[in-house]
Amino acid sequence: MSYVMVDVEADGPIPGDYSMICFGAVIVEPGLSRTFYGRLRPISDQWVSEALHISGFSREETLAFDEPKQVMTEFDQWLKENARNRRLFISDNNGFDWQFINWYFHHFLGRNPFGYSSLNLGSLYKGVVKDTFQTFKHLRRTRHTHNPIDDALGNAEALLEMKERMGLVISFE
Repeated sequence: MSYVMVDVEADGPIPGDYSMICFGAVIVEPGLSRTFYGRLRPISDQWVSEALHISGFSREETLAFDEPKQVMTEFDQWLKENARNRRLFISDNNGFDWQFINWYFHHFLGRNPFGYSSLNLGSLYKGVVKDTFQTFKHLRRTRHTHNPIDDALGNAEALLEMKERMGLVISFE
């Protein structure tokens, strides 16, 4: 199984009405060396300035980003090359990140190479420590910057820590 940690930045709360601005992905394995980063041109005339501000880009900058279909095609190819076995989408906030990745894959490619399910890192950690009031964020080494590669790497580091120090059973390709 290939665990693919994903982080999304968007200019609003839902796909379709708003746009995924950029995303990062990392194959969860020792070394965390296989990463993907995509920046996507907006698909909508709507945006929430506070949401866009989090990404660190201006609206004008995003209008020069790559066509979404091209980015999703490149991500699909990267997944084929780097996550050959069953792919498991995992993120810190999969309710948010999954909805954008799933919508964009289906809208632009007609399918989602992750299938129909995802995993929430925070919920997984709560189960490991048996306490719904705990958070995994202290396990990150890479600072959370809202650059989706940094954020995906930090979350992948936390998952590896859960495996190495807490006995979480996960396997690599």
